[in-house]
Amino acid sequence: MPQDVFSPLLILLLSLTVFGASHACLQDPASAYRFTGAVCRLTYPAALVLNEKTTKVIEAAFQHARYPSMKGEKSLRFIGRVMYGLDNLEIHNLSIGRSAFQLRPGEGIALEISNVSAVFRGNIQYGYGSWLVSVAQSTDFEIESQIDLGINPRLYCGEGKVAADTSDCYLNFHKLRLHLQGDKEPNWLKKLFTDFITFTVKLVIKGQICKEINKVANILADFIQDTAEQFLSDGDISVDIGVTAAPVITANYIESYHKGLTNYNNASAVINDSAFHPRQLTENMMLYFWVSDQVFNPMLTAAHQDGRFQLYISGAELTELFKTNLSSAMPEFIRKCLLESGSPELRVWSSSVPFLNTSTLGTTVWGKASGQLHCGSQGTPTLSFQTVKVKGVAMDITVSYADKKLFLHGNPSEIFVLQAELPFQHQPLLDEAQLEFIREAVEKIGIPKVLSVLEIELTRLLDKQGTNLFDIINPEVLPRDGFVGIQMDFGFPHHLLVEFLKKTLQ
Repeated sequence: MPQDVFSPLLILLLSLTVFGASHACLQDPASAYRFTGAVCRLTYPAALVLNEKTTKVIEAAFQHARYPSMKGEKSLRFIGRVMYGLDNLEIHNLSIGRSAFQLRPGEGIALEISNVSAVFRGNIQYGYGSWLVSVAQSTDFEIESQIDLGINPRLYCGEGKVAADTSDCYLNFHKLRLHLQGDKEPNWLKKLFTDFITFTVKLVIKGQICKEINKVANILADFIQDTAEQFLSDGDISVDIGVTAAPVITANYIESYHKGLTNYNNASAVINDSAFHPRQLTENMMLYFWVSDQVFNPMLTAAHQDGRFQLYISGAELTELFKTNLSSAMPEFIRKCLLESGSPELRVWSSSVPFLNTSTLGTTVWGKASGQLHCGSQGTPTLSFQTVKVKGVAMDITVSYADKKLFLHGNPSEIFVLQAELPFQHQPLLDEAQLEFIREAVEKIGIPKVLSVLEIELTRLLDKQGTNLFDIINPEVLPRDGFVGIQMDFGFPHHLLVEFLKKTLQ
């Protein structure tokens, strides 16, 4: 019945599963831009997709809903005092006719759900009496109904999250007819009584359904945003996706603004000079994300501090890597290590915090990498080296996502070997030819290997968080000055609603 109330709201909230300090929500979105690390824009076609797909799932939620018992009494002409009690009211045989919605700029979402048919069943205890007749009994009852539902949800900032106010809610009853068990054709006395009870039930049903809509809408809002925060959490690293302002609604899209602050070891990142502006996003596709470099850099810092950027390669895999054709001659000590030692191992890690900068050419990452080559001994390494370009190894990276896999395309720029030594040798410092081999090996062997490992690990992490459960269509990652734009079409993420219902209906 009221399921389509959630369609535009749900599509807004579902988007937060991709991206999600301390200032409160600002009244003016333009004032909140500079505190905003990530933005989500959902266009009208996205709401249409959800509107077409959610009916059966939300129907199940309302079929499991429980409505309160009703008790009361009233004096009626010809009957006298009427006392009644209704218990165990449930919805059955729910079906939806047609739904339509409209985005109202600056106001909210207008929804009309027509031809909602449902049967309410329960138990009634009633008594009525006068000097002519006195009746007291209990029986099952059934109420046939046909209803049009209208609601105008308003999205706002509630305690730092997107919340829904669905108090502007009304029901128009085309049919609401109460039948006592085994009494489809009541006499005039019972009809007068059942007409009164039906009127009372109408008021209760309206109030309860509108109340249930508001309750479920906010449970759903919390569930989706909690899911989004879990998506962005891994180990001790998390991201605060609280909103900086209330969502903005235009005739063509819904847009929400999020902090995107990385939290690690009880410390939180700060963003207060973001450069977001709505004109940086278009309206041609269904779903858009705007993500600032100020979101990515604290993530990189936390990952570095958490020891995430480490790679060990050993044995045949390492030997195979060095079969790559290089223009520089392989130093003899490396050849012996790879071919004559029992278990060669290369250990590589980030020795400084990486720094990221995005432009229209791609994303450039600076970092300092250190490595050690061990030849059959877990003690002192045969070779230690560190590579650097001014402040680190620089590499331009572009990103794509296809067939539920992440792809990184790297173009390394200048790489320098800052220092290298052979601890076991009488002359520990390397000559120019040996240094050139290491530099070329880092560029043509090391960086491609690191990117391939990152592709696998990031795809694994995305799968762990559930990205592979979405039907993402024609995604594009567009680097811009200081931020990345992500745009895509998508299919209905049915699994999230199923999970929501399981938790809600327990």
